[in-house]
Amino acid sequence: MFRIIKKDQNSWARTGVIETAHGIIETPAYAMVGTHGQIKCLPGEKIPSTKTQLIMTNTYHLWQGFGGEKGEIKNLPTVQSFFGNNTPTITDSGGFQVFSLGFRREHKIGKIAGTAPQDPAVFRPEKNLVRITEEGAFFGDQFLGPELSIKIQEKLGADLILAFDECTSPLHDYQYNKEAMERTRQWAKVCLETKTLNNQLLYGIVQGGGFENLREESAKFINSLPFQGVAIGGTFEKSENGSFSVLRWTIPHLEENKPRHFLGIGLIGDVFESVELGIDTFDCVIPTREARHGGIWTKQGRLDITKAIYQSDESKLEKDCLCPACQTITKAGLHQQFKTKNQKAGENATIHNVYFFNNLMTEIREAIKNNRLQELKKEYLS
Repeated sequence: MFRIIKKDQNSWARTGVIETAHGIIETPAYAMVGTHGQIKCLPGEKIPSTKTQLIMTNTYHLWQGFGGEKGEIKNLPTVQSFFGNNTPTITDSGGFQVFSLGFRREHKIGKIAGTAPQDPAVFRPEKNLVRITEEGAFFGDQFLGPELSIKIQEKLGADLILAFDECTSPLHDYQYNKEAMERTRQWAKVCLETKTLNNQLLYGIVQGGGFENLREESAKFINSLPFQGVAIGGTFEKSENGSFSVLRWTIPHLEENKPRHFLGIGLIGDVFESVELGIDTFDCVIPTREARHGGIWTKQGRLDITKAIYQSDESKLEKDCLCPACQTITKAGLHQQFKTKNQKAGENATIHNVYFFNNLMTEIREAIKNNRLQELKKEYLS
């Protein structure tokens, strides 16, 4: 169940709550990525101290990791066995792996929306490992389609689950995007027919690449079906026709009283832009992936803590930050941990980054309630 609490006066932003079987998600919210049933470098017992409200885990990889060679689903663990009964969770459908193991390899596209194709003079295309049919996708001899995807997600027990879809590459033309969108539409109906559990919210997915009329058509169709929420597939194009144009084309055609998730978006500027355009939740690997390599996010900007300028800096990672890492370690201390390859380096950096982005969402929710979202945006982006 989704309930809007307050709307922003100067944008489409809103704050609300999604009630789930395992807790309430206050929106807008950032879903931290725990692909294989864990947030990398963040011990499960420390997750609550990071203000994390929602964790996204990966249907395809959990199915492969626990289903055995034949991809059985009867022995799949629940996501609650990883994250406990008090943490709401979301599972993707496996649709992104159709792209990431397929055309992403062939076209050399980054994993995060807004990442353009790599320079072909530097990176060579890799083999496409996926064969797409009208019924679903083959990963070698293993088949994953909309019906099986929903059955896997029901077995995993996440609170929010996604319909099986096809994400396209920025190198795909209009005709291919149209065909992929039509497959996504047919798969959406199969997902609804397959779903049996009432304690999971099923999101339909809007696709259509960087083409306005396809996005509008997809949004209208998905909105017409009895989904409990809507997810919007990101675009990998950094242009006027990229990610945020996609939202401007899509949001006006979606019901206001359903939660909206934007897939693969997570930089600070992207967060504000998405929220202003009416997004309630989104997911990205940026907080955790960059932490493991020494990228520390602060209100003053991103720091590379591995640089020598921090070796004698005894200040906190961020002034006034209340995260557990900032209470115990300085920039110099964390720099030394990375330099000596101390396993605590990634953990401390991850704790800080995850807390930082979750705290940003807390501030955004309060700003919407108090009609000062634009002021907060200027504070962070100036």
